[in-house]
Formats: sequence, C-alpha cells, structure tokens
Amino acid sequence: MVRGLRHNFEFEGYQVCVARDGEAAIDETFHSNPDIILLDVMLPKLSGLDVCRHLRAKGVTTPIIMLTARGQETDKVVGLEVGADDYVTKPFSIKELLARVRVHLRRATNGVRTLERYKFGDVELDFRKYRAVRAGRPIDLSPREFEILKCLILHENEIVTRDQLLDEVWGLENYPITRTVDNHIAKLRQKIEVSPSDPEHIITVHRIGYKFAS
Repeated sequence: MVRGLRHNFEFEGYQVCVARDGEAAIDETFHSNPDIILLDVMLPKLSGLDVCRHLRAKGVTTPIIMLTARGQETDKVVGLEVGADDYVTKPFSIKELLARVRVHLRRATNGVRTLERYKFGDVELDFRKYRAVRAGRPIDLSPREFEILKCLILHENEIVTRDQLLDEVWGLENYPITRTVDNHIAKLRQKIEVSPSDPEHIITVHRIGYKFAS
C-alpha cells in the first residue's frame, strides 16, 4: 500500500516521505515538517492514534488524515478525539484520497486565520504562539481547543452550528458525529469559564450549536 500511495502521489507532483513505524513517523514529522500527514492506524511500535495524540500534544497542527481498515463509528470518534482532521476507511479510492488531500491542503494554505491575539474577561489568547493565560496564570489549551475558540470568536454573537464547527475546525463537512464537538466544548468551558455549568462566554443554542459572547 505504501508503494502504491507513494507512486500515485509522486505522479501528481507531491514530494513524499515514508515512515515505517509510529516512532519513525514522529521523528519524520519534526524532521521534514510536512504539509499533510497520511497516518495508518495499525503501525508497529506506536499506533497511528498514539502518533496523532503525541503530535497534537506537541503543538503540531499539520492536517492529519487517518487510514484504517476499521469502519466502526467508535473508531472514527477516537480518531477525531485525538486530533485527526479526516478519516478514510480501507479499501479506498485513490482519487477520493487525493481529493481529500487537496481539500485539506487548500484549507491549510488559503484558509489561514488572521486572528492572532484576543482578550475577553480575564482570559488572554495568543493564537500565533498557542498560549493562553487566565487571571495571569497559564492555561493548558490543546491546539484543537484554540481552533474552536478562534472559530467561535471570529463568529462572535453569531450562532455556530456543530456541523459548522466540524467543517471549520476538523475539516469535515456534514459529518454525522457531533458529540465530539460537545465533549470539546465541555472541556473548554472547564478551563475558561468562571462557572462552567452557567457559562457566560460559550453559550449553548439549544439543538443548534453555540454562540460566543465576550
């Protein structure tokens, strides 16, 4: 499969780096700084899910497309929860995979956000350096949580649907699983809201989505 993928992507003009196991994938990511990562779930040494989790924890925001033979909904949820941007189940069409790669590359290059800093309440956000402070103390926000906040802030006082968040943050259009959004919002509220059970900044719009108020 690696040889086939490499041949097809090089034929389309891409430069391809290959890692044969999970540990090598992490090393190669920091060495080559790729524009996009195709990551098989079933890898020797470290699974693709572990690799994805490790890269996101280190602040790597490169788009990641998971490749797997599994088709269960729960596996897709786990992939998204650890930071994957998209999910392709084997066997897959190379044309479909190439199309998804182009979409994520286009979003990563043309959809660059202009928001760099923002302050609300006692929270200060630096989106360029992925740093957050609340009442003078650092907050540990994941790259995904920064992107959720950025999306909500850029649509301040507007209703943002769960599907819209999945599209703009995860890069998934009309993806049927929206509870992953709710889980991230709940964790985010614990970190930035004075009263997470009665939030004043990330407001739930019943049955639709969320709205940000500064």
